[in-house]
Amino acid sequence: MGLLSLVPMLLRMRGGWVILLVLLGVSAAGKFSGLLDRAGGAGGAGDESRPVAAVPGAKVSDKKGQFVAFVLDDNQAMWRKELPVRGKAYRNAKLVMFTGSTATACGQGMAATGPFYCPPDERVYIDLSFYDELEKRLGAKGDFAQAYVISHEIGHHVQNILGTSDKVRAASPSRLKGEDGLSVRLELQADCFAGVWAHSANKRGILDAGDIDEALTAAAAIGDDRLQKQATGHVNPEKWTHGSSAQRGRAFKTGYERGLMEACDTFSGNPL
Repeated sequence: MGLLSLVPMLLRMRGGWVILLVLLGVSAAGKFSGLLDRAGGAGGAGDESRPVAAVPGAKVSDKKGQFVAFVLDDNQAMWRKELPVRGKAYRNAKLVMFTGSTATACGQGMAATGPFYCPPDERVYIDLSFYDELEKRLGAKGDFAQAYVISHEIGHHVQNILGTSDKVRAASPSRLKGEDGLSVRLELQADCFAGVWAHSANKRGILDAGDIDEALTAAAAIGDDRLQKQATGHVNPEKWTHGSSAQRGRAFKTGYERGLMEACDTFSGNPL
């Protein structure tokens, strides 16, 4: 039985999710961390959709929205147990589903950027239409490909709590870019943290046999090298911000196989 089929039952068991459906009206105060970076050599069209306002506290009624909310909640339940063991209290991130674009504490968020996490407001932003693109244009099908996306963004929230994100943002620009830069290392750690959650989900028996393959396919689909090749016909590692397809898959797999945060140290030596 896969995650998607478990959602209605687990909703009854868990008693709800931490969800915020709002369009924020705040000033820019930082840079968000996304699953992919169209500006970093991956290409992509500008936003053509119009924002749709939502009512604070509204319930997620469609199946995709329910699935996103469940995966986010399950991730956070795991991290609430993991971080205190390491001397850090976990605080819940909030979920914002939007269409087209939305204001965030990190500036204007666009659907064309893909899902992203904003450290200053501690919110995960997801335009559900991205999943259609993930499947149809990038070839990453299945509910666990979507789960990987959400888990990666919660991985950024964990980095924010640990102070890792602040250290990376404070580094000189020369240390951020390139295939061995701090930006890539930060993203690969978030991929690895997503794998740690997948390990936990598997131990609890809520994964299908093909789920991990779906996540690895998704990781490969959004590697900097593959996106650059699709957009420009060539690969330029100097502009990488998230890591190659091979690196991203390896990072997720490391977290999944080891199941430990300590296995996700991408900042010492070669990144995974």
